[in-house]
Amino acid sequence: MKKPKAQHAADCECLEQLPNIGASLAADLRSIGITSPRELASRDAMALYEALCERSGKRQDPCVLDTFLAITDFMRGAPPAPWWTYTPLRKQRFGRI
Repeated sequence: MKKPKAQHAADCECLEQLPNIGASLAADLRSIGITSPRELASRDAMALYEALCERSGKRQDPCVLDTFLAITDFMRGAPPAPWWTYTPLRKQRFGRI
């Protein structure tokens, strides 16, 4: 049975419970060594994005970085938010990637 999406970081037990994360992005996170949502609280979203680009051998869509910004913030205590609300922050912080 599929677990519901977590509303708070403390309730998040598996990667698939993270807001904005489905099976594919959960697999991508595992491929770069992230196995628990709690690991994300101390990680840098851009470093995760760069690791995934390197691991996959191709540049990932910038929306993946937006998603990583959303989940790292969520695991630091922010409320769940759609990944696209992080697009302006990504553009401000990193410009065009």
